[in-house]
Formats: sequence, structure tokens, C-alpha cells
Amino acid sequence: MYNFVSPNRKQIYKMDKNNYCVIMAGGIGSRFWPLSKNEKPKQFIDILGTGNTLLQQTFERFKSICQIENIFVVTNRKYQDLVLSQIPEVFPENVLLEPLRRNTAPCIAYANYSILQKNKNANIIVAPSDHLILNEQEFRRVIFNALEFSKHNDALLTLGIKPNRPETGYGYIQINNINKKNSEITEITKVKTFTEKPDFEMAKIFFESGEFYWNSGIFIWSLSAITKAFETYLPDVNDIFKKGLSESSAAFDDDFIDKAYSECRNISIDYGIIEKAKNVFVLCADFGWSDLGTWGSLYENSAKDDQNNSVIGENILTYDTKDCIINISNNKLAVIQGLKDYIVVESEGILLICKKKEEQKIRQFVNDVKIKKGESYI
Repeated sequence: MYNFVSPNRKQIYKMDKNNYCVIMAGGIGSRFWPLSKNEKPKQFIDILGTGNTLLQQTFERFKSICQIENIFVVTNRKYQDLVLSQIPEVFPENVLLEPLRRNTAPCIAYANYSILQKNKNANIIVAPSDHLILNEQEFRRVIFNALEFSKHNDALLTLGIKPNRPETGYGYIQINNINKKNSEITEITKVKTFTEKPDFEMAKIFFESGEFYWNSGIFIWSLSAITKAFETYLPDVNDIFKKGLSESSAAFDDDFIDKAYSECRNISIDYGIIEKAKNVFVLCADFGWSDLGTWGSLYENSAKDDQNNSVIGENILTYDTKDCIINISNNKLAVIQGLKDYIVVESEGILLICKKKEEQKIRQFVNDVKIKKGESYI
């Protein structure tokens, strides 16, 4: 068992030249339609109204952990200009461009072999670009402890988030060693099982047992450990990029990446490796995390008015309206009366009004709009 530094102990963390970060920024965020669209997904939007986009917040978060030249961003080729304009500090050659969406395993393999060309001793954090972290100081403490563990162990480490409710929108990690007298986990422990997005009754059982944590989708591992895992569990994906590296000592060119992605299967790192590997560990943490995957999760993490409405927009008037999330462009005036538990979102001539508890239907709405009204609306 690996014991890490307690939150109550002071420690000065030193930035290690071998620390690397891979920010995954290629998603389309369809569940945040109409604010998030194909041309500008949610990671490129100031969805919280803070003055910074989610990608900008993520990049700033990891600047204190990794040297800027060690931060990579993997995104779709069509978003290259968005990435470079929003985070001009990033090294242009560190923006890895995907021609197709092939899920997280090919994305990570692409990053692995790009980093290998720079540093075979790399110690890597892989993180999505669209997560909310409320306690940045605690997050840094957790990440530095995770990096220290992965540097010395042939292990794949994920961050588990202490649940505060039975949530059906997240995957769950069951841990091997739970101290019933002390539910605060202060060590890294072996993963027992993974469960993808349970129904409510199962999520309630998980929550009440104290043995399950949310799967954050944030991973920490050494380059050597993740490469071994690819060689064992996803050799087909691994060999595609390994071949490209053997053919040239320079960075992958567009022609190679086009061919590689056309050959790669669409598979997540969770399904392809994490759920199968024997050396998967979890560090359980509580630093105010949300994956901001839905309007509901955004509502939960937003400031509220005296009627429990989350309101983003400068020209919104509400009457007899409670428990709603409202997001209206600043150049539009909206007067809303008599709603309870609704999502009201306007963006670029599109208006969505939807019950909060039925927001899972948004994906169907987007599909219907695409078929009936055309792709320009999505």
C-alpha cells in the first residue's frame, strides 16, 4: 500500500521535468446543445460565465504541475485554430490533431508516441478538457502524490471521486480496501471492479456501501506502464503508432495520422485497457469535481438566485420561476414567467426549452434537428 501526504501536512511540490500532461479536447459536447455545437463545442465556451473557457481553465490548472512545453492537447483538426487562439502559450507542435473521432484509446496512443519522441521517462497525467475543479489546491496535492506513485510503480492510476449522491451519469470504481471506521481514504489502493453508469437503485446501493467512488476519467501513469498496457490489451492500436515512429524520427505528419486513424478502431481507454488490466489502482479524492457532462451538472455547480435559478445572461427577467437553469445571450432580452425545473437556453438563433429531469432527450432533439432542419443548426 502506498501512503501519500496528508492534507494536514505542509509540503512544497517541485515541478519535475518528466511530468507531462495530455489534455483531451476533441469532444463535441452534444448534451450542451444549443450552446455547444460542432463548430465550437463546450470546452471552447465560457459555459460557467467566469471569463475563461473550460479549456483555458484546464490549461491554467496544469501549468502549475507541468512545464508548458510538456503540456499536450489532443483535439480534432477542425479545432486547431480555436486551441491556439484560446491558449496561445501552448507549443503549436504539442497540439495533436485528429482527423476522425476514434474515442480515447487512439487519442492516448497518439499522445504516448508523440511524448516518447521527447522523453522516454515521461510521467503522464491524462485529463479531459471540460471538468470543473473547485478546490485547486487540493487537486494539486492529489496530482503530485499520484505522480510520485506512478513514477515508482508499474501501475495505471485513476482518480476516484467521493460521491455525495446516488448518480446514474457516472461510472463507478469499487475499491479493495475500505476501512469501515474511516471512510476517508488516505492511500492508493487496488481497484476491485468498474461499473458503467448504473440505474438509480444500483447507484443508491453503491453510494450507501461506501465501497464505490465515481470514476473521474483522470489517469496518471508512466509512459512505460501505459505502453506495456497497450502492447498487452490493445496491440493493434499500439502497433499503428509504433510503426509510424519507427519509420521517422520526426513528429507524425498529417498523411500518417490520416492513415492511422482510418485503421484504428473506435474504443475507449476504459473499455480497452482499464477494465482489463491487473495493475489498476485508484487514489480516492474530494476536490470539488464535476465532469460538467449535462445541463443538470452545470446547474448543480452554478451560483443561484433567491429562487434557486442559475441565470447566465445580462438581460433576463424572471417571475414566479424557480429551480431553473437559464442561459441567454447578453444581446437578447428574455422575460420568463411561471417555470419550475426547466432548462432555457438560447444561442445564435436557437432556443431550447426542456424539463430538467428529461434532459437526456436533448440528444434525440439534436438528431431530429439534424434530420429535419439541417446540420447548420448543430
